Amino acid sequence: MAGHFQATHERFAAAPGPILVLHDTTEFSFRREDAQAIDITRKIAKGRSDQRGRPRMHTVCGILMHSSLAITPGGLPLRLAGIKLWTRKKFKGTNALKGRGPDASKHSVNSTRIPIEEKESVRWLENVRKSAAHMGEASRCVHIGDRESDTYELFCECESLGSKFVFRTCVNRRAGDGAQTVAGVMDGQRTKAVHRLEVCDVAGTPSTAVLDIKNHRMTVCPPIGKDQRYGPLELTVIHATERGTPDGREPIRWKLVTNLPVACKADVIEKLNWYALQWKIEMFHKVMKSGWRAEDFRLRTAARLANVIAMMCIVAWRVLWITMLNRTDPKLPATLTLTEVEILVLDRLVPPVDDSNRGTVGDVLNRLARLGGYLNRHHDGPPGHTGLWRGLTRLADIQLRYELEYSCG
Repeated sequence: MAGHFQATHERFAAAPGPILVLHDTTEFSFRREDAQAIDITRKIAKGRSDQRGRPRMHTVCGILMHSSLAITPGGLPLRLAGIKLWTRKKFKGTNALKGRGPDASKHSVNSTRIPIEEKESVRWLENVRKSAAHMGEASRCVHIGDRESDTYELFCECESLGSKFVFRTCVNRRAGDGAQTVAGVMDGQRTKAVHRLEVCDVAGTPSTAVLDIKNHRMTVCPPIGKDQRYGPLELTVIHATERGTPDGREPIRWKLVTNLPVACKADVIEKLNWYALQWKIEMFHKVMKSGWRAEDFRLRTAARLANVIAMMCIVAWRVLWITMLNRTDPKLPATLTLTEVEILVLDRLVPPVDDSNRGTVGDVLNRLARLGGYLNRHHDGPPGHTGLWRGLTRLADIQLRYELEYSCG
């Protein structure tokens, strides 16, 4: 992926202002008779319990991937800033570390005392470093992560690189002189702003969420046992709490932490909107799994699967990019998204009906989605990932036959 990361650097240099780097982890599961050829990802309870009432555990083999996607604040994906693929020879979960469960070790281990370099959480630090190296200007990077990113070592790593971050938190850390907690300090703050946010439930039904927002700049202390290695940080904590109980979904309860300056309501809303873009990297993973069906690959070893997953990362990024480009600026020239040969073949397959928009991104991608099953009715929204990846797949097959016939005369 060296060429892809070089293109990331070029696009990053050409884009003005801050660039958001979305981080998330996903799992690719594979069924194999010999799990050792790929190794394992986790253990799950399956079937009936044994005679002692303990759940029967089933080992899942597969590969885990932590990916970092660079996007503009407007939501347009630039390219990947880094990926990390790994698998496990042996897995010990939280219960095992604490001395509970069938896989528990003889001696209990406090997971907060384990150095970050010995835990899988180090992947967050590694991808932050990769992103800074690939894009070349760490100070313009704003790293975004969900609650899994709530690691004090990650906060310090971003600070040392000069990068900014907006992470969702779940740990009630020590604050001030160490005698207080973040939650205690925030409970004493008044609501400083009210924000309305358009959200959708699982069924896609839209609604308006009214959020009460608190924000406060404070000193956040390192965990006990790690204060010899890490010092306190001056961070801004943002709490956004939805009023009432909505139907069909969980109420919004966002607790964010950032090292960016927050001086007014507009700054707070900006950070909330940036965190709300986290779903785009989840959509990137969905394109890989549902669109290109990465978990259906029949390769036998983890090394071979890692190679094809890396290739699919580039293809999935392209699908996500053209989808968002069509929604942000459909009047751009079509040659930004498809090659001249692809456009020529598409013109034969799905001729344009409106010459006024011919040759634009909106026209070409609309016809590409129609090739993939998009109906293009008056009440339909813009084409989504599904129609575009189906259209790209069909176009690639037809283009290959066209080029073979043309080369053979």
